[in-house]
Amino acid sequence: MSSLTKLTISPHIHSGRSTAGIMRDVIIALLPVSVAGVLIFGLRALAVIAVCVISCVGFEALFNLITKKDQTIVDFSAVLTGLLLALNLPANIPLWQCVIGALFAIIVVKCLFGGIGHNLVNPAITARVFMLVAFGSMAVAAFPVDTVAGATPLSAEKMPTLITLFLGNYGGAIGETCTLALIIGGVYLLIRKVITWHIPVVFILTVFVFSFFYKGFDAVSALSLVMSGGLFIGAIFMATDYVTSPATAWGKVIYAVGAGVLTCLIRYYGTYPEGVSFAILFMNILTPYISKWTKHKVFGTQEAVK
Repeated sequence: MSSLTKLTISPHIHSGRSTAGIMRDVIIALLPVSVAGVLIFGLRALAVIAVCVISCVGFEALFNLITKKDQTIVDFSAVLTGLLLALNLPANIPLWQCVIGALFAIIVVKCLFGGIGHNLVNPAITARVFMLVAFGSMAVAAFPVDTVAGATPLSAEKMPTLITLFLGNYGGAIGETCTLALIIGGVYLLIRKVITWHIPVVFILTVFVFSFFYKGFDAVSALSLVMSGGLFIGAIFMATDYVTSPATAWGKVIYAVGAGVLTCLIRYYGTYPEGVSFAILFMNILTPYISKWTKHKVFGTQEAVK
């Protein structure tokens, strides 16, 4: 046997991308909506972002120190978790609640399950749901501090205009209002091949179709409901999490359709005005089963021969 021959276990082909590189790309993609959030909601939004990011990084570093594990904060996953958590919170939320949310996301959801790659559900989404249940005021506190006062459009009697929804100058969580900024970030991730189109497009399209029929074939109302709430940030940045979403194309489609239908059912028939977080969390739990149902058959096996 040639001395150049190396026998190793898979994978045999590497893309050359690192976890830190992927995390940096997602953080870069979130910069437009972060800037938009600060411009719309004021410096209080910047304070929420800073507290969430610093708390997440600090809690992960502290956990690794106490458990005598190698420090993992250099992979930027804690930074990304903190940023996503902040963008899903209202600007006027008490900062101590941000610290509690960061603690839950990093320690309970991520570190106690073995760290990045081992968490069963998305840390930021799960922390947001936890905060929504634990701090009921968060459900009605989703309005800007320095600009337009009012509740998130999903709980309002009159929806803002489509252009207002597209540009984001209305009430809601810091990172959910500016559809334009979210689309820019999504396009960047697609160009960088960090995500594929399957989950965001199918998720958003499912909500549109459901809303179109629910609203009596009113395309304008359906489009307004698509651009309201956390649908775009959830579909582009949170539902596409590598660890908690299926890897196969058909698995992604099934996952996205399920998330879209659940979002609409919670929005229109549930007690909460927004259902994106709950829908993604539920589909995260189903991901192992969806992956199993849609896994590729290995060539040469009995299943493949059939």
